[in-house]
Amino acid sequence: MSAASEKTRVLTGITTTGTPHLGNYVGAIKPAIEASQDPNVQSYYFLADLHALIKCQDPRRVQESRLEIAATWLALGLDTDNAIFYQQSDIPEIPELTWMLSCVCAKGLMNRAHAYKAAVAENEAAGNQDPDKGITMGLFGYPVLMAADILMFNANRVPVGRDQIQHIEMARDIAGRFNHLYKGQYFTLPEAVVDEKVEVLGGLDGRKMSKSYNNTIPLFVAEKKLQKLVRKIKTNSLEPGEPKDPDSCTLFQIYAAFATAEETVAMRAEYANGIGWGDAKNRVFDYLNAHLREPRERYQALMEDPGHIEAVLKKGADRARAEAAPMMDRLREAAGLGRFV
Repeated sequence: MSAASEKTRVLTGITTTGTPHLGNYVGAIKPAIEASQDPNVQSYYFLADLHALIKCQDPRRVQESRLEIAATWLALGLDTDNAIFYQQSDIPEIPELTWMLSCVCAKGLMNRAHAYKAAVAENEAAGNQDPDKGITMGLFGYPVLMAADILMFNANRVPVGRDQIQHIEMARDIAGRFNHLYKGQYFTLPEAVVDEKVEVLGGLDGRKMSKSYNNTIPLFVAEKKLQKLVRKIKTNSLEPGEPKDPDSCTLFQIYAAFATAEETVAMRAEYANGIGWGDAKNRVFDYLNAHLREPRERYQALMEDPGHIEAVLKKGADRARAEAAPMMDRLREAAGLGRFV
């Protein structure tokens, strides 16, 4: 057994439909990049570009997002020597495994998927006679594609939000069914990892920062644009000199997500002393701008050198396929699709 196979395997996918923002960084990117540097863990990070096609049929947006997200992770220090960083679409074994898993997955299991049920409920609420109106097979079956992503590399742990736990349970169900039908331990049953401490940042309007709400602050936006966006963050009408509550303030929350413990304590005292909103916004902008300046420069350099990004992803895909290809040979043999000689 190799040293790599003895490591805990952790797999994370990043859907390529948007531009990374501060909320993505705090909630997912920063902890994942720190984990990529752990020599006791074999990390798999992939651009989930096949998943992106389910919800986005704008080729230019998908293409731009793939480049932006890859550049973001590299600019922020992803350890691609330790972690395996690749594009889902560069691993042809993934869709092949998706089909094999689809052939053992019960349709009733997919009927219970949250995203599908929500789409059906929306049609019914709108009075559509066809409850499946507008629902593609991509949306219906994407938990199987997600299962293939995970099971291809026999990931032990999959960090997810609470809304994704169901998909890990489905992957376990599908893996167990395949193992039972073909009488072997082909797949490890993955475990969902939900970090309750993961921070959810508020956006410009005070709601959760999300591209769905159009209230995000892009991670590597230009300096002047960053200043403009910080100034747009919603605050209350308290005047300078009046004490303010930092725990209900999006501005303070964003600052605290990047600042040290000591700096956060100092800013909390400023709130108690009645810091003016204009002053607070200037301080948050100055801090964010200084914190992001170097990675922003690396990001811009990477965006101007897509060939380098392509080479990094190609190297990652080669490493991923070195595992995926023999895995598929074994699975084909199990299912009766092996070579004759």
